[in-house]
Amino acid sequence: MNHNNYFKNKKITLLGLGVLGRGVGDAEFLAKNGAILTITDLKTEKELNLSIKKLKKYKNIQYSLNGHKFKDFQNKDLIIKSAGVPKDSIYIKEAKKNKIPVHMSTALFAYFTKSTLIGITGTRGKSTVTHLINYIVCTAGFKSCLGGNIRGVSTLILLNKAKEGEYAILELDSWQLQGFKTLKLSPKIAIFTNLMPDHLNYYKGNMKKYFSDKSNIFKYQKNSDLFITSQKTLNILKKEYKAKINSKILISNIKEAKTYKTNLLGTHNQENIALAIKTAKALNIKDSIIKKAIANFPGVPGRLELISKKNDIDYYNDTTSTMPNAAIAAINTFNDKKITLIAGGNDKKLEYKKLSKIISKKIGLLILLPGAASEKIIKSLSKSYKYILVKNIKEAVRIASKLTEKGSIVLFSPGATSFGLFKNEFDRGEHFLNEVKKL
Repeated sequence: MNHNNYFKNKKITLLGLGVLGRGVGDAEFLAKNGAILTITDLKTEKELNLSIKKLKKYKNIQYSLNGHKFKDFQNKDLIIKSAGVPKDSIYIKEAKKNKIPVHMSTALFAYFTKSTLIGITGTRGKSTVTHLINYIVCTAGFKSCLGGNIRGVSTLILLNKAKEGEYAILELDSWQLQGFKTLKLSPKIAIFTNLMPDHLNYYKGNMKKYFSDKSNIFKYQKNSDLFITSQKTLNILKKEYKAKINSKILISNIKEAKTYKTNLLGTHNQENIALAIKTAKALNIKDSIIKKAIANFPGVPGRLELISKKNDIDYYNDTTSTMPNAAIAAINTFNDKKITLIAGGNDKKLEYKKLSKIISKKIGLLILLPGAASEKIIKSLSKSYKYILVKNIKEAVRIASKLTEKGSIVLFSPGATSFGLFKNEFDRGEHFLNEVKKL
């Protein structure tokens, strides 16, 4: 179906504008395509000031801010909800009661696009795998666009760019994949990195519900489509979650990945590289090109990123570590170095005992930010272990720079969420970056 006329003159409510830029792009696309648009958000006009400024030239947009209203979910042709809106939202129920279709922007893009869809999901590593596949594809001279769970990128807007014969490479979180279920579609090539407990605050502690959303990446695949994962992940999906996969399954090879030169640190990144190699080979990209791309790939900002060397101390920004397993992977990357760890923040109803055990064994100096996750870490530390609790990042960085020995590293890998303290994990990373610059 052609998207050009689909949105024209349709009365659409966009649920969630946000400040990350994705909502603004969606709104701009809909307004340009002639939709009669209502934007509703829990935030106030003042909080959304920058987003609204960018849209002020469109006369076919009206706003309903500082909370949602039932009237915006009545007498409409379509509701587009942003990721993270609860499934049991009373406003979504209102729309459904009024027989109004509810879709998500990334799934709508997948539905309309003529380009070949490559989708990547999993609990950890999906950003790195997404960006690395895109880097290899571009190095090979193919045209592609990046979308889905990419900071500041509206996937809907890519409908004007992604052409037939090109690739659309989408990072897909569990929320965005809810939209794929509604439209009963899956990408032509689906990559599943791993499955670990995450977002259990949203899924009310139910891992099966979390997996159910994730599984939409392969649920509607055809026999001719490809599903790429590791043997370990496939075993978990099949044994623990009884996953039924109809497409052709390709298994990544970490031994092969270890022979490739790379700037990426840690075993977890070798697993990511193995998935990217398998995908590239499925696209018939020559091994010499894959090797060159992997050797040159700079990594993704905020993921074990070396941001500074000061006074013989290396500072690493791993702000996208929003769960304990991510912090564990980061710590295990530096087995030969003394580490000062800045961690903590808020909790997604996750378990912190394993992280505390590793901190007690491997971390010389622990500095914790305020929040429920930090309290869980403290509770599980051995009684004799000394830690420092700080009020903010500024204090954390100052103390770390004073108390860390030369030749050691300062690792900012929170293993927790940023809400309450920062706009999001990227904002948190910027704060860390700025404080290190000031030293």
